[in-house]
Amino acid sequence: MTGPGLYLAGWLPMVPIAIFNGAMRQGWYGHHMTELTAHQVSTGTGLVLLGTYIWLILRRWPPSGPGQALAIGVAWITLTLSFEFLFGHYVAGHSWARLLADYDLSAGRVWVLIPLWVGLAPWLFHRSLPRRGPR
Repeated sequence: MTGPGLYLAGWLPMVPIAIFNGAMRQGWYGHHMTELTAHQVSTGTGLVLLGTYIWLILRRWPPSGPGQALAIGVAWITLTLSFEFLFGHYVAGHSWARLLADYDLSAGRVWVLIPLWVGLAPWLFHRSLPRRGPR
């Protein structure tokens, strides 16, 4: 697989990474702190886990340039938000209000950092990874 399909398929492992992150929260540290603190810690661990994965995939298959890196980010943020809201509502049965509540910064909910990171990381990492050959 090459081209855009490679990067679209590259998004798929982010789902089990996110599930693992949530399982750590529910099964381990979430019982030892407030729900809000657990939410914030989970956001932080999610940023690290997803960032590590994104760095590895882009190191293996570097985008051809900043435009492609931005396009990857736009595709990944679209997939992430679509999955989160469609799966969350239609499969997990959460209300739209509950799903949107995780994005309420005024209440200390910082989950918005996850889709922002997934969308920006390809471009940021592209800028920092060593270049291969002439551009």
